Amino acid sequence: MRANSLALRLFLSATVWTVIILAVTGVVLSGVYRGAVERAFDRRLDVYVKTLIADIAAPDVPIENTGQMLGEPLFELPLSGWYWQVTRTDRGKPETTSSRSLWDRALPNLSDQDAPSDIDGSRKSYVQGPEDQRLRMLERNIDLGDEGLYLVAVGGDTAEIENEIAEFNRALATTFAVLAVVLLLITVFQVRFGLAPLNRISRGLAAIRSGRAEKLEGRFPVEIAPLARETNALIDANREIVERARTHVGNLAHALKTPLSVMMNEASARPDEALAAKVTEQTGIMRDQVMRHLERARIAARVAVVGTLTEVTPVVRALARTMEKTHHGKDLAIDVDIQAETRFRGERQDLEEMVGNLVDNACKWSAGRVSIEVMAEQAEPGRERVRIVVDDDGPGLSPADREQVARRGRRLDESKPGSGLGLSIVLELTQLYGGTLNLGTAPIGGLRAELVLPAG
Repeated sequence: MRANSLALRLFLSATVWTVIILAVTGVVLSGVYRGAVERAFDRRLDVYVKTLIADIAAPDVPIENTGQMLGEPLFELPLSGWYWQVTRTDRGKPETTSSRSLWDRALPNLSDQDAPSDIDGSRKSYVQGPEDQRLRMLERNIDLGDEGLYLVAVGGDTAEIENEIAEFNRALATTFAVLAVVLLLITVFQVRFGLAPLNRISRGLAAIRSGRAEKLEGRFPVEIAPLARETNALIDANREIVERARTHVGNLAHALKTPLSVMMNEASARPDEALAAKVTEQTGIMRDQVMRHLERARIAARVAVVGTLTEVTPVVRALARTMEKTHHGKDLAIDVDIQAETRFRGERQDLEEMVGNLVDNACKWSAGRVSIEVMAEQAEPGRERVRIVVDDDGPGLSPADREQVARRGRRLDESKPGSGLGLSIVLELTQLYGGTLNLGTAPIGGLRAELVLPAG
């Protein structure tokens, strides 16, 4: 799941950056292309301007015949969007000659619009032409000496520029869209196969946790291999620490057992002495506390072991047979109902201790019938549970008594054999494994003990 989440984040990040980079690149390329188209358009206008200047400067060409050498039919069509205009400016009243396309209109003067001048003295800008056409206009002042001063202007419809740029933008957008799809497919391929080793590690760890494997196996890329090696080393170190803790717990139990037994025996030999009675009392408390903490340490060490699974059915059936033999003096019937084959995520001896205590308690108090039911359930996606229900037809317990029996060493009836530690041990083990123990009323009349544990 985490590997998939990482893959999704990488894919989304790659998608966002791909879109951003392509968008910025598209804007830059479109701007560069617009500049190139405008320069080409300006060169075309400049050719027309130079041709008009040549006509003006030719001594044998009347001013009214200016523009015949342009060879552009659009200058002859009224309001076509292509216009030229020549104005003599060295006389009191300017004399203007223009293309037929201008009809009775006139081009604006760029010098009046503060248009910047180039090195050669020409000015160019976008202006509003006849019929509200947007024109790209170029004008230049010409000094022909005795022939006079002239202002030559040529304007062309910018629809050609806009159409060409729009066509380029469409082609650019199509190209970049295809490129984006290709890049994203490549990203998906790289993310999927690049993170495949992490998915293998995730599945391997899940297999270790569920008990199907003991370590990460297989070959990994050089980038991932150190992670796999360190993970395996960590698992081995964990097992070694747990085993060492078990050994220390056992050694401590043996080291304390003998001195406590000697003190108990010595005190028991002097029953009439007050000191001996006090020693017996306190030694019993010490032994109970030592047993409690040693048992807790032993349980915690076993629970810490990764990847231990126990089949539930064999344990339950074996306990049922054992309890029938143990309580052979009673006319006892133990019914076992296995509704689903499941596995307990923990060690066999812990499962035997929990279920065994519950079944033994039910057998002690039952009138002759004990029922054991095993079910599998799924608390939430990815978390399976095993539910073990033990019922008896005995006298049962009131809600207040159910709270009392869970306390360590608490017995409601001293006539029954036992130390009173059974249910408290079950409760402690259950909590360490992350399970629950609930006591209630059985349908057959006695006590119901419902044990819920993690399954694998």
